[in-house]
Amino acid sequence: MTNFESLNQSVVSGDEAQVIEQVKAFMDAGVSPLEIINQGLIGGMNIVGPRFKAGDMFVPEVLMAARAMAAGVNIVKPFIADNDLPSKGKILLGTVKGDLHDIGKNLVGMMLESSGFKVIDLGIDIPADRFVAAIKEHKPDILAMSALLTTTMQNMKDTVDLVKEAGVSVKCIVGGAPVSQEFADQIGAAGYAPDAASAVDLCNKLLSA
Repeated sequence: MTNFESLNQSVVSGDEAQVIEQVKAFMDAGVSPLEIINQGLIGGMNIVGPRFKAGDMFVPEVLMAARAMAAGVNIVKPFIADNDLPSKGKILLGTVKGDLHDIGKNLVGMMLESSGFKVIDLGIDIPADRFVAAIKEHKPDILAMSALLTTTMQNMKDTVDLVKEAGVSVKCIVGGAPVSQEFADQIGAAGYAPDAASAVDLCNKLLSA
């Protein structure tokens, strides 16, 4: 059995150069590309998530870890057929209309990707009709919306309403500083996550239900 502990640690410490070197060494040694991704790279991010949630790691460190992991995945990806890459589900991500904040959203996207989800990030300032059009095009399992301003929270409700009107099948989840579980319940969202690590837990929970 291959020991991925040192690769896990390189991901956790966000050492991109070391991750690249170790991944190449595993590839040269004939280790299965899927094993490198699942146990080495995702394995490292599985340590990061709980540490971040517990307050032992901070946003810049998580971003570095996610970047280091992505650098490793990029080396291995060409050796894996697309349909072999495990995917837990597809998440459509975006910051709602009128809101230009994206650090939290980007962090959620990176954490979801590193946990094995396929993420389609629409970006910032996304109106309800554009979310609905993207749902019809990409057929995601979950729509994850972010807002950082109290004034733009209403646009989450507008989006949830329009999704229901359009009759598309998707679970809507919300997050961002002013958002709460109470607000999520009020607008009929399927869930709320206070931070990026919780967003991953929530998506896992919703898709295993």
